Amino acid sequence: MEERPTLGKRKEPDDSRVTETSNQESPLNKRRNLARTCVHEVAVPSGYNSTNDESIHGSLSNPEYNGEMAKSYPFTLDPFQEVSIACLERNESVLVSAHTSAGKTAVAEYAIAMAFRDKQRVIYTSPLKALSNQKYRELSQEFKDVGLMTGDVTLSPHASCLVMTTEILRGMLYRGSEVLKEVAWVIFDEIHYMKDRERGVVWEESIIFLPPAIKMVFLSATMSNATEFAEWICNLHKQPCHVVYTDFRPTPLQHYVFPIGGSGLYLVVDENEQFREDNFVKLQDTFSKQKLGDGNRSGNVKANGKFAKGGSASGGSDIYKIVKMIMERKFQPVIIFSFSRRECEQHAMSMSKLDFNTQEEKDTVEHIFRNAILCLNEEDRSLPAIELMLPLLQRGIAVHHSGLLPVIKELVELLFQEGLVKALFATETFAMGLNMPAKTVVFTAVKKWDGDSHRYIGSGEYIQMSGRAGRRGKDERGICIIMIDEQMEMNTLKGMALGKPAPLVSTFRLSYYSILNLMSRAEGQFTAEHVIRNSFHQFQYEKALPDIGNKISKLEQEAALLDASGEAEVAEYHKLKLEIAQLERKMMSHIIRPERILYFLLPGRLIKVREGGTDWGWGVVVNVVKKPSGTLPSHVGSYIVDTLLHCSPVSTENNSRPKPCPPRPGEKGEMHVVPVQLPLISALSKLRISIPPDLRPLEARQSILLAVQELGNRFPQGLPKLNPVKDMDIKDPEIVELVSQIEELEKKLHAHPLHKHQDVDQIKCFQRKAEVNHEIQLLKTKMRDSQLQKFREELKNRSRVLKKLGHIDADGVVQLKGRAACLIDTGDELLVTELMFNGTFNDLDHHQVAALASCFIPGDKSSEQIQLRTELARPLQQLQDTARRIAEVQHECKLDINVDEYVESTVRPYLMDVIYSWSKGANFADVIQMTDIFEGSIIRSARRLDEFLNQLRAAANAVGEVDLEKKFASASESLRRGIMFANSLYL
Repeated sequence: MEERPTLGKRKEPDDSRVTETSNQESPLNKRRNLARTCVHEVAVPSGYNSTNDESIHGSLSNPEYNGEMAKSYPFTLDPFQEVSIACLERNESVLVSAHTSAGKTAVAEYAIAMAFRDKQRVIYTSPLKALSNQKYRELSQEFKDVGLMTGDVTLSPHASCLVMTTEILRGMLYRGSEVLKEVAWVIFDEIHYMKDRERGVVWEESIIFLPPAIKMVFLSATMSNATEFAEWICNLHKQPCHVVYTDFRPTPLQHYVFPIGGSGLYLVVDENEQFREDNFVKLQDTFSKQKLGDGNRSGNVKANGKFAKGGSASGGSDIYKIVKMIMERKFQPVIIFSFSRRECEQHAMSMSKLDFNTQEEKDTVEHIFRNAILCLNEEDRSLPAIELMLPLLQRGIAVHHSGLLPVIKELVELLFQEGLVKALFATETFAMGLNMPAKTVVFTAVKKWDGDSHRYIGSGEYIQMSGRAGRRGKDERGICIIMIDEQMEMNTLKGMALGKPAPLVSTFRLSYYSILNLMSRAEGQFTAEHVIRNSFHQFQYEKALPDIGNKISKLEQEAALLDASGEAEVAEYHKLKLEIAQLERKMMSHIIRPERILYFLLPGRLIKVREGGTDWGWGVVVNVVKKPSGTLPSHVGSYIVDTLLHCSPVSTENNSRPKPCPPRPGEKGEMHVVPVQLPLISALSKLRISIPPDLRPLEARQSILLAVQELGNRFPQGLPKLNPVKDMDIKDPEIVELVSQIEELEKKLHAHPLHKHQDVDQIKCFQRKAEVNHEIQLLKTKMRDSQLQKFREELKNRSRVLKKLGHIDADGVVQLKGRAACLIDTGDELLVTELMFNGTFNDLDHHQVAALASCFIPGDKSSEQIQLRTELARPLQQLQDTARRIAEVQHECKLDINVDEYVESTVRPYLMDVIYSWSKGANFADVIQMTDIFEGSIIRSARRLDEFLNQLRAAANAVGEVDLEKKFASASESLRRGIMFANSLYL
C-alpha cells in the first residue's frame, strides 16, 4: 500500500480575525465570535517541498496571503474565506466545506479572478443544468468573458471561464479535449453530490482523469469526513489539498415544533444550539391531551395523523394557520417544504384567502410575468399551468418543484429573489444550489418516502433545508418550524436538528460507457484497473483496513484466553451444527418460492423467522397477504406473512411499535402480529395450533405464547420440521440431495457424545470460541478480498458481456459497435447500440424513432395504463425483447442482474405517445392531456431526449451509418420547437 499523506492541523485562535465593538460581550456575541473561526487542515504528499515565498504566502500549515489581491470585495471577508483565498494564491487545491449561506461563492469567484489575472482558463461545474444556467447568469454579470456548456445549450464555448455540467467535463476528459490544455482551475460546486447513487460516479471519474497540473476548488455543504476527501485528492494527484471547514452560520437559527391539530409553537433548539428538554416535554403532553380529547371527538387524530402523507383538510388548515401567523409576526419570506409535488400545489391553493402583496407589488409582478412569457409563442401563453399562476404570484404566493414548466420555475426564483414572493411552497430540490434564503423555513412533515420506505429525514438533509432560514445582514436570526403529526422520540428530533452532517461516501460503480471509453483511449495510461484502484471507494476501503487489523488482534487475544480442554470434540460438534445450518439455509432459499411454500403457510402453522444474524424464534402464521407488485423484489413474489411473534414489551410512554425479539428466559414479552417477508422464514414446522378468531385482546395472544412455549418443552431437541421431500412432495433433485445431506449430518450430530450429556459451561465457552474464530476468518477474508478484487471480478464479467455482444474482440480491441456505444451516456448504451445494429431503427420513421428513444430517458412514472397505437406497440415490443436478451447475456456472464427488473427499469414507455404526437406537430396543450405526468417533467424529459438523439447521431456518424444519422437528426429537429425548447430566463 502507498504511503499515506501526512496531515497538518490548525485551528484558528479563538477570535483571530474578528473585531468586537464592545468589551462587555453578550453570551450571543461570544458564541458568534467563537463560531466565526474555521478549522484549516492540509493533506501533503510525502517528500513534498513547497516553492512558495513564505513572506507572501505563509506556510503549508498556516497559509496567509500578503500580496496584491486578484479581486476586491465590498464586504469584510470571513476567516474561512481569507484562509481559502490564501490556499488558492499558493496555487494549491482546496475543499471549502461550509453551510449554504456562509459565502462559499466568494471563494469560487476569487479562483476565477485569479485565472483571468494570470491569462488562464477556468471551468466551473455544477450538478444540475438549472444551476449551471443560474451560475452562468451570475458570473456573466461579474466577469463578462463567460461561456456555458450543458447538454442542450452552448454559449461562447471559447470563453475564458466555462460553466458546465459535470457530465460535459467528463466527456471532455474522455475525449482529450484541447480546451483542457489551457485550464488552470476546475471548480466543483456542490461536491457532496458525489454520494448520489445514479450520478455520483461522474464526479469521481472526472476528478481521477483531471491532469495533475490542473488545481481544483471543491465547494461543499458541511460534511463530516472532509479530511478523508482531501487525503484522497492528495494521494491521487500527489499534490497538497487544503480543507477549510466552518460550522459558522452568519445568522443563527431557532428551531420550533408545531404539533398538528394543537396550537402554538414550542422552541426546541435555541440560537445557541441548546436543546430545550422542558419545552419538548410540554410538546409531548399536547399529544396525550389530544388523544384524550379525541375520544369524544371520534377519530380527529386520524384525520390529523394522515395529513403528513396525504394533506387532509385539517392538515391544510394547520398550514394555513402557520402561514397566517408567520405573516402577522412579520416572519416572511417563508419557504414551506413538502416532500410531494402534489402536496406543494394543494397547500398553495389552500391559501386562497391570503394576500401578502401591495397593489404596487402586484403591478410589478404582473409586469415581470408578462415579460417573462414573451419567450413563449402565443398559444402556449394561455396554458392553464401559466394562467393559473399569475393570480397566485400577485398575492405573493408561489410553488417551486421539478414538475413545473421551466419558465414558471425560473420566474418564481427571480420573484423570490426580488422579495415579491412572500410564501414559497417548495420540494427539497429548492434547497440545492443558489443562495436564495428566507427568514423562515417550515417543514410540513418529518418523514419522507425515499423509494424504499417512509423514514425520518437525516440530519444532512435537515441541515441543507433548514440552512435556507436566516438572511445574512437582514435577519437577526432564522426560524425553522417543524410540523409533527405524532409523538417523536426526543433523540430522533435531537439527532435531526443538532446531528452531525453526513459523511461523503463513494457510490463508485463500473459502467459499460466508462469501460469502453477507457479501452478506446490510445495512450493507455488510463485503464479501468487504474480507475478502480484510484477511486474514492477504494481509498475509503483501504483506510478502514487498519481498524479491521486491530479488531482481529483483539479477537485473537480473546480466543487464546478461552479454555482449551476437550477443544477438538466441541469444535467438531459445533462444526456439525454450523454445516447443518448452512445446508438448511440453502434449502430454504429454494423452498420459499411462492409456488412451493404458500400451500403450507396455513393459519396456525409454526414457522421459524430469522433476519440477518438475529433469530426471532418460532412464530405462528395468521394469514398471507399479496402486496401490490413493485414494493418487493419480483423474484420473492410480493407476499407478506402476518405472523404472531414474541416481541419486547411495548412501553406506553413513547408510543413505540412492538419490536420482535428472541424470547429470553424469565423475560415477560408479548405476542404481536408482525409482517414477515418470505425470505425471512428459516424453517417450517410440522406442527399447527388453533388460533382464536379475535387476536386483539392481549389474553388471546398470550395463550398462543404459552402454547408455543409448551411445545418447546415437549420437544427439547427442537420442533419437528416439515420434510421437503416426504411432507411437501418436492421432487427437485437439488433439494432431494440437500435433504439427504442434512439427514446424514443430523445422524452424526445425534450420535455425538456431547449431544446427550451437555456440559453447559464447557459448551458455552466453546461456542464463544467457535464464534470468535469464525469472526476472525470473516474479517481476514474481508481484508483479503479487497474491494479491488470485487471490482476486478466485475470488470472481467462486464468485458465478457462486451465480447459476447461484439463491442470488443478477444484481445479487448474496441470494434465498430463499441465505438458507437462510447458516445452514449444518457441512455442504456448496450441496449441502444443493439437496436442500431439489429435494424430496429431502420424500419421506423423519425417520429417513431423519437418515441422509441424516449423509453431510454429516466423520468417520472405514469400511474395510468399504457395503451399504445400499433405503430408504437410493435417497436416497443422489439425494444423489450432486446432488453430481455441483453439482461440474459449479462446474467450468463455472472453479473448480478434480475432479468425482469432490468427490463422494467431500462424500458420506460410512459411518454411514447406524448413524444410521438409532439414530433408530428401536436400543440403542448393537447399533449399534456395525454398523461398524468407533470408538464415540467415532460419538458425535462424531452430536452434529455434531444440530447440523447444528438448522441445517437454522433454514434451513427462514428460508424458511417449515414441514413441513421439523418433519421436521428430529423427526430431531434421535430422536437425542437415551442415551449419545450423555450430559452431559459437566465440566459
